[in-house]
Amino acid sequence: MASIVQAEGLTKQVLSGDQPLTILHDVNFAVEAGDSLAILGASGSGKSTLLGLLAGLDVPSGGKVLLNGADLFALDEDGRARLRGELAGFVFQSFQLLPALNALENVMLPLELRGAADARERGRVSLRQVGLGERAHHLPKHLSGGEQQRVALARAFVTRPKILFADEPTGNLDAATGSQIIELMLELNRAQGTTLILVTHDEALARRCGRQLHLAAGHVVH
Repeated sequence: MASIVQAEGLTKQVLSGDQPLTILHDVNFAVEAGDSLAILGASGSGKSTLLGLLAGLDVPSGGKVLLNGADLFALDEDGRARLRGELAGFVFQSFQLLPALNALENVMLPLELRGAADARERGRVSLRQVGLGERAHHLPKHLSGGEQQRVALARAFVTRPKILFADEPTGNLDAATGSQIIELMLELNRAQGTTLILVTHDEALARRCGRQLHLAAGHVVH
């Protein structure tokens, strides 16, 4: 099976004062379509930086990323944004819901940005898939943290992305709710064949994924 995400010699350096600081050093790996990969490591190991590079939200100092065969950093910023829009969904620790929109409107948003005529119906289906069909008209402030993260998941999956990038998706949730969110992500990963790449510091959650990539001080250790 072809790799849908491939990192080759991925390196990221920044200036700390006047000294170069290497956040990621020569990272190489590939993820096949439909796989689930957890990126693990201590705080400051480069996990979120790696995820940002894989998604083209940040630019590396060296190396390349291939997304579905396209060389991400051979594209300009607009080209990367277009490719992301076609291929990827995102879930963040902080939910990133728009407070003035209700649950359904938040889920419909990526479809409306694409001009999809059936955004409302698809949004409803996606909300039902995460068990929130009854909460469609609630604003984020009237939803619990777990419910908000489920709305964020519904929004991420509504476009049927080929890849889902998740950065500490359970970081703001208690253990039981976090476990439910991971279960839901893996269920949607299986049902839609979406490739799942998630950053977590939780070993138990990571073991639910098909593969784990461990980072230490910017190096892949195993």
